[in-house]
Amino acid sequence: MRELQRTKRTLRERQMDEDQLLQRITTNPKIFGGKPIIRGRRLAVEHVLGMLAAGDTPETLLEGYPWLEKEDVQACLAFARRIVGHERVGPLEVAGDADL
Repeated sequence: MRELQRTKRTLRERQMDEDQLLQRITTNPKIFGGKPIIRGRRLAVEHVLGMLAAGDTPETLLEGYPWLEKEDVQACLAFARRIVGHERVGPLEVAGDADL
């Protein structure tokens, strides 16, 4: 019972931390057409995610963008997790599969 309470508390704390991180993600219709950006700057969340997906490390990003903070990178990942968490993808049907 205590372990369950501790786990619930930890999840709540993590949720609060994530909510604080997500405050770093903003939008501005004048920047990148309103796409999510980091702290009002001209760096889109999708660009950070793309660089990470391409193999760049958070440290490389921090070196390339001196104003960027580690928490900004974490906020991008948290944002992506929230977006993907709402996605539902069904089986992909390819032409010709119906014959199989």
